[in-house]
Amino acid sequence: MGGWSTDRQGGLQGDFCHIRLHGIPGRGPGRRALEGRAPLSQGAGETGLTDSVERFELALAHKEPDRVPIDYWAAPEITRRLIDHFGLSCREELLQHLDVDFRYISGPEYTGPKLQSAEDGSWRVDHWGVKRLRMELPSGGTYWEVKDFPLAAAGSVEEIRDYPGWPSPDWFDYECVRTQVAEARATGKVVVFMGDRMNRCAQLKPAMYLRGIEQILMDFVLNPGIAECIFSRTVEFYLEYARRTFEAAGPGGMDVFMTGDDFGTQNGEIVSPGMWREFLAPGFREFIRLGKKYGFHVAHHSCGSIKSIIPDMIDCGLDILNPLQPDVRDMDRRVLKRLFGENLSFHGSISIQKTLPFGTPDQVRSEVKERFETLGPHGGFIFCTAHNIQADTPLENITTLFDSYRDFGRYG
Repeated sequence: MGGWSTDRQGGLQGDFCHIRLHGIPGRGPGRRALEGRAPLSQGAGETGLTDSVERFELALAHKEPDRVPIDYWAAPEITRRLIDHFGLSCREELLQHLDVDFRYISGPEYTGPKLQSAEDGSWRVDHWGVKRLRMELPSGGTYWEVKDFPLAAAGSVEEIRDYPGWPSPDWFDYECVRTQVAEARATGKVVVFMGDRMNRCAQLKPAMYLRGIEQILMDFVLNPGIAECIFSRTVEFYLEYARRTFEAAGPGGMDVFMTGDDFGTQNGEIVSPGMWREFLAPGFREFIRLGKKYGFHVAHHSCGSIKSIIPDMIDCGLDILNPLQPDVRDMDRRVLKRLFGENLSFHGSISIQKTLPFGTPDQVRSEVKERFETLGPHGGFIFCTAHNIQADTPLENITTLFDSYRDFGRYG
């Protein structure tokens, strides 16, 4: 469950190149690179929009703005390579260079009890009490693999309730969110709160980390009380954690609340639709309800094949579904657009499993063109890769991806 090298928008959250309302200071080769590109929205469409927030709002209203909104998801190694390639100074300059419409805030900072870790950085224990090993990928990427599942041996609901490692919302500093929001808002872009991998509002993945994948899946049938208790405690924590984050952000501070929980595999749902409705839909609905209460659009990230529960997600109030993996079973984007496109917006869809890492530049260009033709009509589409661009992806394919977006991403 942890094989991707990740971190939203390159893992450099908070690096805004000392952005203020006046924009980016002109300095070095990065400034020259930016000056060499005309804004993508110039001369595009009937509206002539240049405002990312308005562009995003029109897309979510299933209207066609000047261009399809674009997001950027990549491993930190890719972000650094692109910064060097374009002669830029930091992530914010890269995002502006690529015309990216979204900025993610990392959220509250952990200030709770000291967590155990190895002096050499080879392992650490997170605030859920889960031990993780640092894994190095041949490509140079890294991720944290779960080593120990602290609730694996629990045999009763009482043992789950009495687990001393349940995190508290009090263990976080929420004041830093104000600064994050101010910096993100200063860019004029759509502001998204998703949190990091340890604090992304979820249910099933934390349960897998605490209980073990096989055990929590057996619990759905053999120990439903244990499963319900874990989900209940997890949802309780995340609802309060998110609420305090939203309060710190203040009115109008953010635009999108993105939850993240993988409900699918390469070939189908992890649990049956019936079990999803019974065990996971209530918490999923509560996350959405909280986001809507604060006036945010709500998005959800789920890897894998999840077509059969998309109607339930819509019924819960979901606005945006990410990432539309094109290489999994039964997630044909043409079918999804036809069945759900009037009630749901889509974010993602560019293959990071096949086309981007292993295809030719021409194949990348062809895929980008097809996505706009399929998902772009009548709005409701945010262009992005179907997960983070991985560290071993050819640079030429990545630059082709964004060049093709500029060629095909306009309406009108």
